[in-house]
Amino acid sequence: MCLLAGCTTPASLSWLGGDDATTVVSATDDEPVEPAPEGSGCDTTATTVRCPYQTFAVDPGELDLGPFDARRKVHVAVPPGTAPDAGWPVAFLFQGSFFTAELFFRGDEGQPFGGLYQAQVTDALLAAGFAVVAPETHLGGNTFWDTNVVPYSLAWTTSPDHRLMLTLFDAIAAGDLGPLDPDRMVAAGISSGGYMTSRMAVAYPGRFRALAIHSAAYATCSGLLCVIPDLPANHPPTLFLHGTNDVVVPMRTALAYESALTDQGTPTDFVQEAEGHAWLPAAPEAIAEWFTTTH
Repeated sequence: MCLLAGCTTPASLSWLGGDDATTVVSATDDEPVEPAPEGSGCDTTATTVRCPYQTFAVDPGELDLGPFDARRKVHVAVPPGTAPDAGWPVAFLFQGSFFTAELFFRGDEGQPFGGLYQAQVTDALLAAGFAVVAPETHLGGNTFWDTNVVPYSLAWTTSPDHRLMLTLFDAIAAGDLGPLDPDRMVAAGISSGGYMTSRMAVAYPGRFRALAIHSAAYATCSGLLCVIPDLPANHPPTLFLHGTNDVVVPMRTALAYESALTDQGTPTDFVQEAEGHAWLPAAPEAIAEWFTTTH
């Protein structure tokens, strides 16, 4: 059953309940896309973030995958208040390896890898008027994205994650995830999710208006192993965020990616702080501002 007003849920999508789930009511009018007038809808303090969201089960048609669950989850949050006529612009957020995407909606001071800042990214995007769509990796978010994993790194269209993305694109266009605008999408992610964010430019040209790649580099790179190929001419404007003390993904790989984009005239920016392989304190404000000014 779909609990979003005005939408229907196909066989490939089903709503999952939960303590953090909320019913979102949509409406249409002639208002332009602008910051949510009622804030983010999140319950925030200096040390905690709790954002209400809905969870859907998605069946992208994965078959014969052994231990991989054919049903994948995607978590969706929309700003409070009335949606614009075309729907809320969409920010896809991609988790890092082994950390559920649900952490985009709940963060606490002291969580590993800057978990509080991760949830603050969601808070900032919702306040800026973006809906947040955060899909899970295989096994309920306990693995990683296919983008730089052989053989899918070289044959992306055969990957389960590609089928997942196509299913989500169709669901957004059909209104099945709520009042979302399929023509105004951006994406961000960290680590494995950062590589997955780059994949959005490589595999889905023209779909995304801006990217934010955190602690990662080009779609097929992996840590030290990184070669930047010729990049799409229509690569979206890209913000890079990286810790100068990151020993998991060397910052030089992200700098090489940014340099290649700059050389071809693609707008970029680079935020670095003296952190390791973790969300930067500057990430929430920097990502929200980048998406607001470039999408």
